[in-house]
Amino acid sequence: MRHKKLKLSAVLLLGLGLTGVQAQESLNATGSNASGSGGSASYSVGQVVYTTNIGKSGSIAQGVQQPYEISVVTGIKEAKGINLTVTAYPNPTTDYLTLRIDEFEISNVSYQLYDMNGKLLQNEKITGSQTSIVMSNLVPATYFVKVIQGNKEVKTFKIIKN
Repeated sequence: MRHKKLKLSAVLLLGLGLTGVQAQESLNATGSNASGSGGSASYSVGQVVYTTNIGKSGSIAQGVQQPYEISVVTGIKEAKGINLTVTAYPNPTTDYLTLRIDEFEISNVSYQLYDMNGKLLQNEKITGSQTSIVMSNLVPATYFVKVIQGNKEVKTFKIIKN
């Protein structure tokens, strides 16, 4: 009998504790997912309240869906002192991308252009300090340019094509 009262008390306390739990909730007029050759997006229409909360480490807009992106530029340890830059004219690029390499020996250096799915689109040897990569034939999306020396990855850059 005493164990039953203890179990009942524990269940009641647990139930009362869970009443304070809240989840993100919104009543929207409509919403859906849209996708095309350039990627996909989720959207909602009819949000009643829109406010922005600002803190020490950034800001966030109160809403149903928040974009979240992780972007990493990688490199090998031997390349720490290298001034290796990529410049897109205009930024984001539309027609071509200029890959500029400063203060780095370009022997046996090449670049690889990948789409978001990891599909290799271009693989070319770099012969000078500036290389033009034609992007006018590509659909608007996000791409990655990987600079390689021999079989070592020197750096990877995220490129946005409009």
